[in-house]
Amino acid sequence: MIILITGAAGFIGSDLSIKLLERNDEVIGIDNHNDYYDQQLKESRLQRHLDNAKYHHYRIDLHNDKKVFEIFEKHKPDAVINLAAQAGVRYSLINPKAYIESNLMGFANILEGCRHHNVKHLVFASSSSVYGANTKMPFSTSHNVDHPVSLYAATKRSNELMAHSYAHLYNLSVTGLRFFTVYGPWGRPDMAYFSFTKKILANESIEIFNHGKCFRDFTYIDDIVEGVIRILDLQAQPNTDWSSDSPNPSSSYAPYKIYNIGNNEPIELMHFIELIEKILGKEAKKVFLPMQPGDVAATYANVDELIQDINFKPQTNIETGLKKFVDWYLNYYNAKV
Repeated sequence: MIILITGAAGFIGSDLSIKLLERNDEVIGIDNHNDYYDQQLKESRLQRHLDNAKYHHYRIDLHNDKKVFEIFEKHKPDAVINLAAQAGVRYSLINPKAYIESNLMGFANILEGCRHHNVKHLVFASSSSVYGANTKMPFSTSHNVDHPVSLYAATKRSNELMAHSYAHLYNLSVTGLRFFTVYGPWGRPDMAYFSFTKKILANESIEIFNHGKCFRDFTYIDDIVEGVIRILDLQAQPNTDWSSDSPNPSSSYAPYKIYNIGNNEPIELMHFIELIEKILGKEAKKVFLPMQPGDVAATYANVDELIQDINFKPQTNIETGLKKFVDWYLNYYNAKV
């Protein structure tokens, strides 16, 4: 199968490319290599699969519709996995334009590329952030998600709505995946577990928001990749039982589906920090701060539909996953405890 992956030098995209190449798929990678975080880390990720004969890489922005369409026309992908996005809740308060260009304009170009080039299945990254002001736990794809509390979340919810319109208008099979706090080796430096590790090693203070009273459903990278591949192979179909009188937001009369991919086990932030301290054998210097704008107090994924449809549930516990991350970090940065 020929698979186009956007964000292919990113955390999830690079690991996913490797796994698809291992099963002998042809992978077309797109990434703009922006400077939101360390570009060398992106280059290092990419080097793991760049020389594979079945991998082709393009350094372009998704809002460059001409270049995007040229790639679709040249490679004619069977499926597309859209992971490219401007990430980060707090950064959306500083640079909203980046989110409009990448997450909305860029995604629109991917939808158009799929529409005009007979793509069989579009799988795209949404986010647990879409649950916004929701407080009923665990978060279910059957819940209403129309109250985002950050522009990042609003763009991800917009992606879901845009995808549905293409499923309805053009019978494009689309599946959205709401990822819950992905972590692990080769991860993003702006994520808490990454910056905590870096600062603890450097004897710098770590900032703990909401005075540590936060819970996150941390999901290990290998589980995310496994879930994405299984979903990729399960083309979204119309739900014949869907009713407009009591609509289920996670499915449709059109070939459209939404899933959560989370560990189904929220971890308290202070316990999370204690685990990093234990693995490093070093105590963090802590600064407690109030909740930041755009953040939420807790995330917790209901994954019943994931289990039902693809017989899969993330399995990696937080102790195992954090240990693998720290081991990678110490090796990659040649860091000493």
